[in-house]
Amino acid sequence: MVQLEQFWELVVDVWQTGIAGIDLGRIITAALILIGFLAIRKLFSRIVLKRVSRLAKRTHTTMDDEAVKMLERPMAFVPMVVGIYFAVAYLPLSGALALVADRLIRSLIVIVIFWILICLIEPFSALLHRLDKVLTTSMVEWLKKAIKAALVFIALATVLEIWGIRIAPIIAGLGLFGVAVALGAQDLFKNLISGLLILAERRFNLGDWIYVDGVVEGTVESIGFRSTLVRRFDKAPVFVPNSKLSDSSVTNFSGMTYRRIYWTIGVEYRTTIDQLRQIRDGIEAYLLGSEDFAHPPQVPTFVRIDRFNDSSIDIMVYCFTRTTEWGRWLAIKEELAYRIKELVESAGTAFAFPSQSIYVESLPPSERAEVFVPPGKPVAAG
Repeated sequence: MVQLEQFWELVVDVWQTGIAGIDLGRIITAALILIGFLAIRKLFSRIVLKRVSRLAKRTHTTMDDEAVKMLERPMAFVPMVVGIYFAVAYLPLSGALALVADRLIRSLIVIVIFWILICLIEPFSALLHRLDKVLTTSMVEWLKKAIKAALVFIALATVLEIWGIRIAPIIAGLGLFGVAVALGAQDLFKNLISGLLILAERRFNLGDWIYVDGVVEGTVESIGFRSTLVRRFDKAPVFVPNSKLSDSSVTNFSGMTYRRIYWTIGVEYRTTIDQLRQIRDGIEAYLLGSEDFAHPPQVPTFVRIDRFNDSSIDIMVYCFTRTTEWGRWLAIKEELAYRIKELVESAGTAFAFPSQSIYVESLPPSERAEVFVPPGKPVAAG
């Protein structure tokens, strides 16, 4: 019996001593408090967001509805922070443990606040899109990235200050370090500045079809801080440094108002003047009568007998289609080719092809060829 009593006293002592002088009962109770808050965190976020969502639906804008959706994850983190707070408050902490726990809770609160702010950037960026005359879509994307980076930096600085780490000396030290880094990262800063110039000059936007001679041709998918992603027509991605796009000539096909067709049509030299006029007038009438083509004075349209080529009389066809879509443009150009062939054939002539004619004015006089007589046998004497 005495040994059992001693063992029980030992158990009670261990239970009361626990960890860092806190009895195990309080530690277990604090753990159960935290687990309870973790168990209801999804339910809490659903109840709160559901109520907020009802209020958002009453408004005329969809901006607040999108904001509610974006807040789902940070709101689910709030019960965890509250649970840690109540669990720590239940424990009789003192000294260094109390200081660490206080700093931990403060840090978590800072993380939640800035997490919410970062999530709200996306839905409220629609306000920036309304300034489409000043800010392009790419500039808005850059601004969103810059604001997110600034918020992350402020949050990190705040957490460091909570833990007693002064941020000012770190920034001063980074300034000297930045000079050394800048010397070795000139290309990075050059591409960054080039990207800003591209956005400021509005050379192209997301979704534009561009062509850079000797570099790439395709559709712009994103404009980053260092490079621009261009998707080629074979779906291969090409990451082009912004400095190349800034220093090179960029053709933006998406900026076309009309799309040009410039042909030279050669007919045979036996074509008469009346036939030439019939072909020329027929092509011009077709271009000016079709709604697929832009008409003067909006654009120049020319159908003219251009020149006498080596083996053909050339007719120049210079016009513009209203559409700039490549597929539709090909279809209109095909119909124009059919029409020109009909006009040439109906005029009674044909298309020329490269050929050469040789004219011989006189032939050399004909001379009788000598008859070759093979040597015979010698004749015997009589």
